[in-house]
Amino acid sequence: MPDPFTGTHTALVTPLTADGSIDEAALGGLVIRQINEGVDGLVVCGTTGESATLTRDEQFRVIEVASAHADGRVTITAGAGGNSTAEVVGFVRRLEDLAVDAILSVVPYYNKPTQAGLIAHFTAIADAAPAPVMLYNVPGRTGQNMLAETTVELARHPRIQGVKEASGDLGQAARIVQEAPPDFRLLSGDDSAALPLIALGASGLVSVVSNVDPGRTSRMVRAALTGEAATAGALQDELATLADLCFVESNPIPAKAALAAMGLLEENLRLPLVPLGDEHRPPLLAELKRLGLLGEEEGE
Repeated sequence: MPDPFTGTHTALVTPLTADGSIDEAALGGLVIRQINEGVDGLVVCGTTGESATLTRDEQFRVIEVASAHADGRVTITAGAGGNSTAEVVGFVRRLEDLAVDAILSVVPYYNKPTQAGLIAHFTAIADAAPAPVMLYNVPGRTGQNMLAETTVELARHPRIQGVKEASGDLGQAARIVQEAPPDFRLLSGDDSAALPLIALGASGLVSVVSNVDPGRTSRMVRAALTGEAATAGALQDELATLADLCFVESNPIPAKAALAAMGLLEENLRLPLVPLGDEHRPPLLAELKRLGLLGEEEGE
C-alpha cells in the first residue's frame, strides 16, 4: 500500500488553458507520466499547484481529476490550507467525498498567528479531517516559522502524522525527528535539502523538481532511503542545476516553462504570476536538453 508520508511526492503543477480554466486533459497526462516515472505520490493544489489563485471549487475538481487518473497507484495528498481556520475546516470536510490519502495544510499566511494560534488552527483542521494531516512549514512563503516544539506538540494529535518541513533549518528538522512520536514523519519541502534531511531521519521529499524529472528524483530519494549514499549523491549532482533553475523565479513559473518546452502543457499561469523571463529560458532549455528531457525537435 503506498504511503503518503514516505518516498517521493511531486508537488504537482496545475495546467491551465489560455482562458485560465483548468486543463483537465493535460492534468491527466501529467499524473500518468508521474506514475510511469516511479513517484510514490502526488501533492495536488499546494503552492506549486497555484492554490492561492484557484477557487475552492476548482481545487476540489483538480483533486478529483488527479485522484481518478491515479486510481490508487500512487497516493494523493490534497492541499487544504488558508489563513481562515473556519474556511479551511469547511473545505477539509468536503474532501471526505474524494477519499484522499492525506491532507496538506500550510501555516496560515499574512495574519501571522502565535505558536498557540498555530496549535489551535491545526488542531481544528485535524479534528475535522477525513484523512491523515501533513503540516506544511514554509516561512519564506508564510512569513511565520512553526517552531520545532509546536510541531512536536501537534504530532501528538492522532490525525497529524507528518510535516513537510521547508524552514531551511536543519537543527529544527533534527529536533522534530528526535522529539516527535516514532510514527510521526518529516519530509523535506526543499529539493536541495532532501539528502541532508533524510540523513537526519526524514522519510522522503515533497518535490518541485520531480514535476520536470520525476525519474531521477524518485530514484535519488529511493537510494537515499535504502542507504545507497553514493547513488543518491550522484543523482543529486545530476539534478543540481535543474533544481537551481526551478527556483530562478517564483515557483511554479520555471517548472511550467520546462513542462511547456517538453510539450506537456501550455505555459499559462494566473496573475500575479507571469511566464518565465526571456533571460532565464536559454539555460533552462539547455539543461533540459542535457538531461535528455527534450525530444530532438524541441531541443533544436
